[in-house]
This record gives sequence, structure tokens and C-alpha cells, in this order.
Amino acid sequence: MWESVGSLAAGPWIYAVVAVSVLLDVFLPVLPSGVLVITAGTAAAGTGAAAGQVAHEVPDILALILSAATASVLGDLVAYRLAWRGGERLDRAIARSRRLTSAQERLGDALARGGGALVVLARFAPAGRSVVSFCAGAAHRRARDFLPWSALAGLSWAAYSVALGYYGAQWLGATWLATGVSVAALFGAGAAAGFLMRRKPAS
Repeated sequence: MWESVGSLAAGPWIYAVVAVSVLLDVFLPVLPSGVLVITAGTAAAGTGAAAGQVAHEVPDILALILSAATASVLGDLVAYRLAWRGGERLDRAIARSRRLTSAQERLGDALARGGGALVVLARFAPAGRSVVSFCAGAAHRRARDFLPWSALAGLSWAAYSVALGYYGAQWLGATWLATGVSVAALFGAGAAAGFLMRRKPAS
């Protein structure tokens, strides 16, 4: 059965599916885009190894990383622009949420100091990407302060997710066990990122 999944994941359409999923999960954080990226990475590694074409895996893996990273930045940008134009209604919605208000303040401080580590960290935390993108737009932070960090966050997350799937397949074989372990590692990173974001002082 895994061979069938690997064959499907090796098709060119998988890049579009990954891109659409990653782009949309800024609005629907319940979408399992990370799981999809890991599964595609695992299947691609398994397919290449089974065919005896390890050298030809690299362009596929790079294309997968670039697809996921580009879609991540585009999704952030769309959310940022929508929040920028959201007006008073969005401002009131953020003001009613202590979590969103705190995130907006911390993000503003981080960007004002020229540092965007919070943006990168939030990309790994559950729903963190959504909170940061919307808050950056609602606070009218400059795009040149936000987007470079969004690009770094998207690339880091995509490379980490694909690497989990790829090396999981290399170490454990292209099996559901490898995918499960890789997904657990992704969720572990998300939990750690969420913990660090909560501990980070607002100032």
C-alpha cells in the first residue's frame, strides 16, 4: 500500500496540493498541512530509494521545500493584507482576546527592535502563524519588517517538515511508522514553540 502512496506523491500534482494546503492553513489552522508535507517527503524518499535513484531525489525534495515555503509566505501575506484592511471590526475582535492582544504587543516590540524571532517561532506553534500574520497586519506593521521574517519562518518550517519525512524514511523505511514518528516530532516542535512563546515576556 505504501508503494501506491509513494507513486502518487511522486506525481507533479503533489506540489500543487501541498502549496494549496499550506496557503490555506493560515485561515484554517485545522488543515493538516504539516502532516501532508511530511507524508510527501517520506513517500518521495521511499520512491527514490525503491527505484535505486537516490541522486534524483534531491530536486524533488528541493521542489517540495520551495513549494511549501512559497505557499507559506503567500498565505502570510494574504492574511497580513486582509488584517491591514480589516478596520475597526478586526481591532475590536483582537481587543476582546487577551491572547491576541498580548501577541500583537509582543510582535510589535519584536519588529520594532529589528528582530523577528517571534515570527519564526510562531510558525511552528499551533495556530501561531495565523495569530502573528493577522496581528502584524492589524497593527499596521511595515511589510519590510514582517515579510523577510515570514520568509525565513516559512523556509525553516518547510525544510524541517520535509527533512522529518525524508530522514524518517531513510532511518525507519518508507512506512507508516516512519510517518507517525516524523509527525510526532513535528507536533513536539510545535508544543515547544508554543511553550517558549508563552514564556517570552511581553517587554
